[in-house]
Amino acid sequence: MSVVDNKSIFIAMKQDGPFSVRDQIAFEHSFCRHNRLWAKAFQQDRQLASKYRAVRDQMFDLLQIERFDEIPALIQNPTLREQRSQRAYQLLGNLFGVSGGLPEIQARIHEYMNTADAAIAHLKGKVLANYSSHIEISNEIETSKNPVDLLLIIFDDRYHKKIRFEAKRKLVLMGLAGSIDQRERETDIENKFSSFLNFLNQYMWSPQLKIGELDIAYLHSHHDALDFSCTLVDVLDADTTRQLPKLGDHEKLTLVKRRLFHDHGQEIPVYVTVRKKDSAAKVLKLLRKNEKNPAVAVDDELGLMAVLDNISHVKRFVRHLTRAAVRAGSIMLLEDISDTLAGNKYSTTSVGSSSNTQMLKFFARMGGMRVEFIIHTNQSYLNYRYQRGTSHDEYEVRRLFDSGVMDFLFPDDIYHLDMTQVREKQIQRFRKVIEQQG
Repeated sequence: MSVVDNKSIFIAMKQDGPFSVRDQIAFEHSFCRHNRLWAKAFQQDRQLASKYRAVRDQMFDLLQIERFDEIPALIQNPTLREQRSQRAYQLLGNLFGVSGGLPEIQARIHEYMNTADAAIAHLKGKVLANYSSHIEISNEIETSKNPVDLLLIIFDDRYHKKIRFEAKRKLVLMGLAGSIDQRERETDIENKFSSFLNFLNQYMWSPQLKIGELDIAYLHSHHDALDFSCTLVDVLDADTTRQLPKLGDHEKLTLVKRRLFHDHGQEIPVYVTVRKKDSAAKVLKLLRKNEKNPAVAVDDELGLMAVLDNISHVKRFVRHLTRAAVRAGSIMLLEDISDTLAGNKYSTTSVGSSSNTQMLKFFARMGGMRVEFIIHTNQSYLNYRYQRGTSHDEYEVRRLFDSGVMDFLFPDDIYHLDMTQVREKQIQRFRKVIEQQG
């Protein structure tokens, strides 16, 4: 299901929908051609009519009006607009369960606005880095944090079509950011993340090391000429690495900072990254999933990726993990297990995923937390980084384009980007960076 197809739940954003941003706005012509087309579409699709009324009524409630033709007077009256703004902040604060007075609510809503901008900046910084000048946010929108001001810009013909679209987009993304923040407060995610890090430091890692102490190592790998999959990998220390000759065309040198865990008298190295998905990433995931409820779409708020030398060490790591949970006072349940390290095809419904992905993936439930674990061998990790058609950089491009998110956020009639061509160029760009970089 694409975020831009007929089943999209984001009706307000669709440029082929009833709230599309047109070149001009005219309130005085009630029976213009555009409005007649709206009415005709509603006659044929009653569900669309219901969605339209829901979004329209939400706008009216936020502006505290009853009809569209009241908007021009509100645009021209700064005093009235300020009054409506204060009331709108209170309404949104209650919607997202924000406590406190008006200053506290305003600050929280402004955080949501910043998250909306950060979601666009995330794309601008990597997946669409070559097109940053095409998609940068207009100054008038980036500096605006007031929901009423943004809503009125959408209906203000003095503003260019691009600015009016970006005002609407920012409000939609702000709403998702508010839902995410509300969910995080309900699930106490910040404290759970801290508890998870404490669990790792206290029960998982070798007591011979200080907290945060890491061993520097390098993965020296050779890659297939056809698909750049890893064919051979050796673990080297820093001194050995300095004595290596210049790398060949199909060689890579990858830094890994490894911890140790103690298992049956042996210290086993493991490269670990722990993450809490940030709000901007969650906003983009909700769009990819065509979902507004973070409780449904974002099931990987806490995550850990581990890389070990071989499958034997992977098995010992998982067993050490479950024993550590017992020592911490909680049984650990492993849920939704998927193991393709032995070469089985990866079964996934996620847009953009490759069936050739090799990893052990599961969710671990313990101590009131549910954490996503992705575990690799050195070889599968290097394939995750570098293999053609499987690398994470390519996956990130595919999932954002193929889910319709790019067309959704940057429609062609406003940004003049052919997203099919952009997709292919960006995948080629990432492949070039991967294969030319030592």
